[in-house]
Amino acid sequence: MSTVSNSTNIFWQDCQVGRPERQKLLNQKGCVVWITGLSGSGKSTLACSLSRELYTRGKLSYVLDGDNLRHGLNKDLGFLPEDRTENIRRTGEVAKLFADAGLICVASLISPYRRDRDNCRAMLPDANFIEVYMNMPLQLCEARDPKGLYKLARAGKIKGFTGIDDPYEPPINCEIEIKHDDGVCPTPTVMAGQVVTYLEKKGFLEH
Repeated sequence: MSTVSNSTNIFWQDCQVGRPERQKLLNQKGCVVWITGLSGSGKSTLACSLSRELYTRGKLSYVLDGDNLRHGLNKDLGFLPEDRTENIRRTGEVAKLFADAGLICVASLISPYRRDRDNCRAMLPDANFIEVYMNMPLQLCEARDPKGLYKLARAGKIKGFTGIDDPYEPPINCEIEIKHDDGVCPTPTVMAGQVVTYLEKKGFLEH
């Protein structure tokens, strides 16, 4: 069976309205804010807070939440390493489209493997991929355990759970790192402000 990747009779179709025109219309620059970290580290909290803060500033964003995507686009994938890789690849491709549309795409996924995140970075101009590392220790995330997943993993009811019996590979050169202070996480507003400050400094909030 022929696959798209092997096909030789497909062609890229350009249109008169491109990324520069869309960015001018929105008065912002498209990019991907990729939030990574352990379960319970605050990824979704930051993503939603950031989206709200951008909204109050009149900036258009869209959140790609890892759990939400598994209800639709990635519902056919499990949690084996190859499934995790495909999960991130698909999300990266969708995020790239949002950025090309001129939106600030906020992707919130554990995305445990460094190679997979780097592959998503390679889909865009490097400056347009902003990796945000939620650097929260396992003990803190497990104590919070908002979804009760760590408890299930410790009981052996979930296999291949990141941080317990599957590795998490932290970023080496992320653009933004968010840390706790003596076991206390920053507030959602403070975390969102840190990302917004970066976006402002790099010129993403204006055309």
